[in-house]
Amino acid sequence: MKNNMYLSKPQFDAELNKCLQCQTKPCMKACPVSCSPKDFIGAAKSNQPETAAALIDAQNVLGEVCGLICPDTFCMKACVRQNIDRSIEIPAVQAYIMRHARENNLLSVTEGVSNGKKIAVIGLGPAGMGAIAELLKRGFYVEAFEKENIVGGALNLIPQMRLPREIINYEWQKLQQSSLLKAHLGAAVTDYQSLISDGFDGVIVCNGEQKCRTMGIEGEENAVLYTDYLRAPEKYKTTGNVAIVGGGAVAVDCAVTARLGGAKNVEMFVRRKIGNMRITSQERQTLLDNDIDITTMTRIVKIVRQDDLLTAYTVKTQFNDEGKLVDVADTMIARRGFVHIVYALGSSRAEDLIESEKIIYAGDLVNGGSTAVQAVASGRDAAQKISQLLIG
Repeated sequence: MKNNMYLSKPQFDAELNKCLQCQTKPCMKACPVSCSPKDFIGAAKSNQPETAAALIDAQNVLGEVCGLICPDTFCMKACVRQNIDRSIEIPAVQAYIMRHARENNLLSVTEGVSNGKKIAVIGLGPAGMGAIAELLKRGFYVEAFEKENIVGGALNLIPQMRLPREIINYEWQKLQQSSLLKAHLGAAVTDYQSLISDGFDGVIVCNGEQKCRTMGIEGEENAVLYTDYLRAPEKYKTTGNVAIVGGGAVAVDCAVTARLGGAKNVEMFVRRKIGNMRITSQERQTLLDNDIDITTMTRIVKIVRQDDLLTAYTVKTQFNDEGKLVDVADTMIARRGFVHIVYALGSSRAEDLIESEKIIYAGDLVNGGSTAVQAVASGRDAAQKISQLLIG
């Protein structure tokens, strides 16, 4: 595990000392799960690491995961300290605290007294785990179903350099300590109504967005979907040239993965301007650090395979007087010599939602592509909703 994923002790202490302990807690208000940096930083400064970790864990079942991968658009954006110098590195502080808790076995699952109700949770990504944690606290018996043989959902697409798999597994094993939880891996469930017929009092569905977006262009069968690429990057290792189609966080992960895998040149094709890319300042810096080319205002319109290499035909784009993105006439060129062209355009829902009082949907399935902490919050909200329905 790379040490530079975490703050050093001097860095950690420096970030703690920057906290102004704002009584209005703007950082907490900006957090999707209402975790309070003011409180857990205060506990850490008072040399109470177990209390600090417990405060985080009470709000976020994926405390260390989110500490490692949360963007700077929530608590950090709300941090008052930015008006003095710069925001406190709150996610990094959280990751440090939770790593200490993990390594010293300071945390265990929280479960309430059994209330006699049984809930099925479909999907064991962040939303599913968020739902389970809340249900266990409220005394529900939970059976979880995951079609894959591993837990984590979309977290498993995040490169190991940012999120080691042992962290995901630790968060899951913590939940598995509960006597109220039974999990079924490699178990796909599509008929949710049958679970109600089989005795479950409710179902929370957290299947995520399972259909990768494509562009509908000629030759796109030659492209690699980002889900395939990030699940098994070793299959696509090359010292040649790689093109990434897309300008979001997933595209950044694909580009950096290709570069670290040995690709000579990695180029991102983005239809809009750099300022329109939905990435954080840290992700922008990562692209620079890894010498990733970014070709903006450009769209791939055709992909042609020639022997073992791919040619991408591109056109320039521009915003018209109505603010719509359109192609620029007579700008098509052929970009030859790519070993792989990776589609990193996000995903969409692959199933229709059933209207039923006892079947509740959560996570990306209903909210679209979101961060891990937003998915945890959505799963927790779904658990609270079903709890209100069943036990008030």
